[in-house]
Amino acid sequence: MTKNAFTQYEFKTFIQHAIEERGFHEPTEIQKKMIPMILKGQSAIGQSQTGTGKTHSYLLPIIEKIHAASETVQAVITAPTRELAQQIYQEILKITKDTDITSRCFIGGTDKQRTIEKLKSQPHIVVGTPGRINDLVKEQALLVYTATMLVIDEADLMLDMGFIEDVDQIAGKMPENLQMLVFSATIPEKLKPFLKKYMENPQFAHVEPERLSAKNIEHVIVPVKSRDKINLLYNILTDINPYLGIVFTNTKSKADEVADALIAKGLKVGRIHGDLSPRERKKVMKQTRNLEFQYIVATDLAARGIDIEGISHIINFELPQDLDFYIHRTGRTARAGNSGIAFTIYEASDEDAINRLEKKGIHFAHKDLKKGDWVELPALNKRKNRQKTSADEADVKAKSMVRKPKKVKPGYKKKMKYKMEQIKKRERRIKSRNK
Repeated sequence: MTKNAFTQYEFKTFIQHAIEERGFHEPTEIQKKMIPMILKGQSAIGQSQTGTGKTHSYLLPIIEKIHAASETVQAVITAPTRELAQQIYQEILKITKDTDITSRCFIGGTDKQRTIEKLKSQPHIVVGTPGRINDLVKEQALLVYTATMLVIDEADLMLDMGFIEDVDQIAGKMPENLQMLVFSATIPEKLKPFLKKYMENPQFAHVEPERLSAKNIEHVIVPVKSRDKINLLYNILTDINPYLGIVFTNTKSKADEVADALIAKGLKVGRIHGDLSPRERKKVMKQTRNLEFQYIVATDLAARGIDIEGISHIINFELPQDLDFYIHRTGRTARAGNSGIAFTIYEASDEDAINRLEKKGIHFAHKDLKKGDWVELPALNKRKNRQKTSADEADVKAKSMVRKPKKVKPGYKKKMKYKMEQIKKRERRIKSRNK
């Protein structure tokens, strides 16, 4: 029998059992980099996309370091969304189920007073959203001054959602020798002052997104041409008939517009965006897990931190303005060794962004859906080269036909340019007639 590669970390027996129960045999790249650093007590920044085993890269070593005999808070894990906080909490419960290690999840939308009453005994591990954790710290109900480990998950999203100030206040109540672990898909400039404030020479682990994206995902681009974009989306969705597909838009209003149009056409569609109330978000998540929807229309920020199993297809109704989000979007399919397909409906104005993604190592198949059949199209760069070549040929011919005068007269350049343009126009007309 093959030895489990996680045994190299010499985790406690219950952790090793939990690893084997989950079917983990080989640490992922981010786990190989982060676990040893966390076990040594080093502060670290982990930069990786979703679906890379990031959560277990910090949960396993943190749980290893908990002293169950000490009834104090030892680790605080902050997450930007309630869903992500709940997911992390559920993973902790699975690992610690047969132990004396205690954990609690604190998120908004729950009765704060009842929570305070239950905090007469402090949990070893605290998980939650920064706002609620900070409230409990201010009320002196949650005592984080004993904690030596702080995790900030999805730090770039924390920044976007305005939670960094809460995290700052929580960290300010913790010991100076705090081990801080920051996980972020990107490291925005605005995040750097916060990192410098609390992290002196942190370790850094970066998992390249382009390598991750290229593994089991087929990337397909489909041109809009002169068609109605929502009708094209509908035709693609009904043709691919996914187990579960996520359609991404860039704005909440566009998400609503697309979702409403697809529902009107008879599709089973849910939506996830920032304007939904916590109760509505929870309801959509439950309905999705119960397979009541075949499609989810979502915005980038709302979908971050939400882990839905079984996503077979990603459809980009719009390319994201920040191309790093393309990696996050497509990373939601092809989880745990499965394969997935990412479709992008593109317009002429998107071609530059597609070229930049190709330079990052993403290979796109160029296809179109015509009367229910998928047709292969020439690669975008080949089409551009062909257009450029034909233009060059006309240019050469025009230059050869316009004789340069021996004696130069005023305005000759303009006259030559005009003659060349006339010849090039004539050549193009002849070519189009011969097609």
